Amino acid sequence: MSKRKARSGERAYKNMGIFDLFGGSTTKKEEGLTPFLPKDIYEAAKLDFADIIAPSALKITPREMNLGDKLVRTFYVISYPRFLSDSWFSPIINLDKVFDISLFVHPIDTAGVLRKFQKKVAEIQSQIMSREEKGLVRDPILDTAYQDIEQLRDKLQQAQERVFDVGLYISIYGTSQDELDKTESEIRSSLDAKLVYVKPALFQQEQGFKSVIPVGKDVLEINSKFNSEPLSSFFPFMSFDLTSDKGILYGINRHNSSLILFDRFSLENYNSVTFAKSGSGKSYATKLEILRSLMFETEVIVIDPESEYEYLANAVGGRFFNISLSSEHRINPFDLPVAREDESPADVLRSNIINLVGLFRIMLGGLTPEEDAIIDRAITETYALKDISGAHDFSNMEPPLLSDFELVLAGMEGSESLVQRITKYTKGTWSGFINRPTNVDINKKFVAFSVRNMEDELKPVAMYIVTHFIWNAIRKELKKRLLVIDEAWWMMKSEDTASFLYSMAKRGRKYYLGLATITQDVEDFLKSPYGTPMLTNSSIQILLKQSPTSIDVVQKTFNLTDEEKYLLLESDVGEGIFFAGLKHVAIKIIASYTEDQIITSDPSQLLAIAKEKGLQGT
Repeated sequence: MSKRKARSGERAYKNMGIFDLFGGSTTKKEEGLTPFLPKDIYEAAKLDFADIIAPSALKITPREMNLGDKLVRTFYVISYPRFLSDSWFSPIINLDKVFDISLFVHPIDTAGVLRKFQKKVAEIQSQIMSREEKGLVRDPILDTAYQDIEQLRDKLQQAQERVFDVGLYISIYGTSQDELDKTESEIRSSLDAKLVYVKPALFQQEQGFKSVIPVGKDVLEINSKFNSEPLSSFFPFMSFDLTSDKGILYGINRHNSSLILFDRFSLENYNSVTFAKSGSGKSYATKLEILRSLMFETEVIVIDPESEYEYLANAVGGRFFNISLSSEHRINPFDLPVAREDESPADVLRSNIINLVGLFRIMLGGLTPEEDAIIDRAITETYALKDISGAHDFSNMEPPLLSDFELVLAGMEGSESLVQRITKYTKGTWSGFINRPTNVDINKKFVAFSVRNMEDELKPVAMYIVTHFIWNAIRKELKKRLLVIDEAWWMMKSEDTASFLYSMAKRGRKYYLGLATITQDVEDFLKSPYGTPMLTNSSIQILLKQSPTSIDVVQKTFNLTDEEKYLLLESDVGEGIFFAGLKHVAIKIIASYTEDQIITSDPSQLLAIAKEKGLQGT
């Protein structure tokens, strides 16, 4: 290719005979005459591979080259900083521009380098001693140079390092001078920020271009010397692999198209958080994880504020409970869990009383210290009314109801205000949900609780009661479970619900429980005093497309680079960043056709599915 381009360049500057141009066969000259046979003409006009791929014309100028209708400008790196950090070259590699990069690494004989180092060390020592004799202050540049050379010389002698001549060339392409200048400015500014400086190959554009095309020849030969350690930082491929031998498929690595296979139950804790704006695919990604987790004998429980999981529950043979004031499904908050072998009934009862005090704090709009003490004593006496105490097993005893608690509370001094505030939950319009025995059974592989039809004022109360009920069921029997709390910001609005959620995140591992919290309101979630602790107790974080109003908070919280920030702003649906432990990769959520039909939340798809089912039914 390069040879052909070189011939094209020559064509622009001097006239050539047809046989010289195409490399035709040598003809004999007899008596000054050259015969033109048909075979010779054919051979001269025949095209080879270089003719096909070469541009139609070539023009070389001091700053760039014209390759047909394209312009190309080649640069070389002339200076590097004293220290090169890992992935310093990654911003250039990931630029959304058309360019070619060549990196030439020429090994240098170690023995020759050591001889030169010995001479250089002597020179530097001489300069240092000369300054000392003259009474001059120490020169930090000389001291640093001496230390660096001595350290490198030791490593070279021990064969821990090698020295190389390194040439780094970049060719950019464009259709106009303005486009070239813009691309050059972006590359220069990005490299200047790393203290790496480049120059255009003035009057050497041909040599520069030949050095960049994939023929493996360093024609430009503008090199800098590097030892092995800093040279390793040039390696441009910085994508992590999150592929393991077991686990579920979360998605595709957008950088290298590898599979992101991961098992949340292989980490130090099993919790995750998902942050994304509305419509970015957070529920879709969660349902996909649920569907695939069910295949690996994981029981899944979902608290669903928007009834998005009903179709999935029906598809996998699970149960879906609609929690509302008029619903037939009810949960008694006074239910007690069965004490495990390593737990005493007294500890279980005490823990449940503490949780109930938190519930009443939410229901009654806060409690004073005096009211808190009254509520605590009233709960204890309410259990005692049913002969429930920490002294003996209460697993087969009938728990009290909220009306029983109201009765006990009414007989206590200083409780008048509390009784009035709790009446709406026992006798008013809100009594149907709380003041009845539990009739909910979650003995299924997949269970979803929906609170969509619950009044907004009661949603935190309902989510707390449901979560408390689920927690008691989890503690009853040790199984691999995943608890998904969608729109978790509802629970983070109240300190008591947020505190209970955080305690589950901390204690879940003991019961083989993974807690997955999902929210679109990042700021409200992180404003809670338990928001950041929830993040630190989650080994997996998933960030999908973010809104411009919250991206700065997300960037600060997760310590994202500017490139990662813009990736989250510009991501499509189902795209983002997947964090697992200390690694994170750019992810794209991909489902099969069958999975997509089960988990989709797109209204148009749901209507089409419903229509198709209707036609099949007729």
